[in-house]
Amino acid sequence: MARWESVIGLEVHVQLNTASKIFSGAGTAFGEPPNTQACTVDLALPGVLPVLNGEVVRKAVLFGLAVDGEIAETCRFDRKNYFYPDLPKGYQISQLDEPIVRGGHVMVDTDDGPRQIDLTRAHLEEDAGKSLHEDYAGLTGIDLNRAGTPLLEVVSEPQLTNPREAAAYFRAMHALVRYLGICDGDLSQGSMRCDANVSVRRPGAPLGERTEIKNLNSFRFLEKALVFEIDRQIDVLESGGSVDRETLLYDAERDETRPMRGKELSDDYRYFPDPDLLPVVVTQELLAEVRATLPELPDAKRERYERTLGLDARDARWLAADPDRAAYFEAAVDAGGQPKAAANWIMGDVAAALNRDGRPPSMIPVPAEQLAKLIVRTLDETVSGKIAKSLFEMLWSSGEGDVDDLIAEHGLKQVSDDDSLTELVTNIVAANPAQAAQYRAGQAKLLGYFVGQVMKATSGKANPRKVNELLREHLRAE
Repeated sequence: MARWESVIGLEVHVQLNTASKIFSGAGTAFGEPPNTQACTVDLALPGVLPVLNGEVVRKAVLFGLAVDGEIAETCRFDRKNYFYPDLPKGYQISQLDEPIVRGGHVMVDTDDGPRQIDLTRAHLEEDAGKSLHEDYAGLTGIDLNRAGTPLLEVVSEPQLTNPREAAAYFRAMHALVRYLGICDGDLSQGSMRCDANVSVRRPGAPLGERTEIKNLNSFRFLEKALVFEIDRQIDVLESGGSVDRETLLYDAERDETRPMRGKELSDDYRYFPDPDLLPVVVTQELLAEVRATLPELPDAKRERYERTLGLDARDARWLAADPDRAAYFEAAVDAGGQPKAAANWIMGDVAAALNRDGRPPSMIPVPAEQLAKLIVRTLDETVSGKIAKSLFEMLWSSGEGDVDDLIAEHGLKQVSDDDSLTELVTNIVAANPAQAAQYRAGQAKLLGYFVGQVMKATSGKANPRKVNELLREHLRAE
């Protein structure tokens, strides 16, 4: 039995992809010059009032339906009071007692198979601004472009048991919000980030004191931060010390967590209902309208791939895990690509090329229709598998072209003519009598030598299946 076990819960912050902010008409585009997308509401100038963006509510309801959560008939906004330079109001508008979504669950792929992780809640809130620390000048600048950007904070139950499982949960949440179209999921731009609450205990003991690691925006960094923090807490406890309730940051360069401040409790924020905002009413008409827009979700897509396309569970899971990857796969199948062959190409050559070039699945330069045609031309033996890989690289590097045109232009059509191949095989066997004798004496591996000679003589265009058949027949006949 393990001497220690970890208990982890995640708070995932999902930046909703609305054109304007949650309580103002200011824009939300990433990368604009500092403070150019902050209006009087975001700056908290005297006399301004917030106005709720209705699209934010629709996206939150869509998420709640997707996770099978309870959608509140009415919910309320509260003021979370704290003072920080990038929070000009001195409070953040959030939801405490009456969130828009309660409960729900997400299925996570773990080492032991699929596992359900329950959600506590999902609530709406506004983002704060950003402090920019100019080390060279010893100054801190404030950029309020992000202030007021709509966030959906999704809080899990403390049911995650190890860092790998936590990273898998974050990946599942990342895939879900992208499938729903409520967030672009760009971790590098902060569109999704999470806070990890973690404690350790002896098996069967009560929950230990927890710490919170803030603002993790990488699956790998989340896992590494949790590994370090769990080991740190165990070392503290085994040395006779006690874990302090703290808010931590993760330093990726040093691979360590460091204290930021003491961990606040909800009472420290002095929550109270925001007097400038009315309660939000979610009508049955709105629920029905949003429910009608629910897309096919990852678990359903994976099950369909197995049931109707004949994929095995591993391939189906990998393809369905990313909406852009799944869309590309389905487009290739719809264009005539055999499903298993399409899966193999996407999991193999396509994935390797994406990794090599540092591209996301949304930026595959080979049209799905051309991948399908490449699969067809391989299966009907117009080209060999080796030539097909060469054609794929041509399509990838150019980003355009037609498979059939490239085959004709470069003379890549596979040689399958029996008479031509028979003559070639006869000549090659005759030119290598020693190897032929060794093959007939039982050295079966030498068949590969003869296949190689034929392929070399035809610049790789000979039909490998027919070459193998003719060689076996010819060597046996002799």
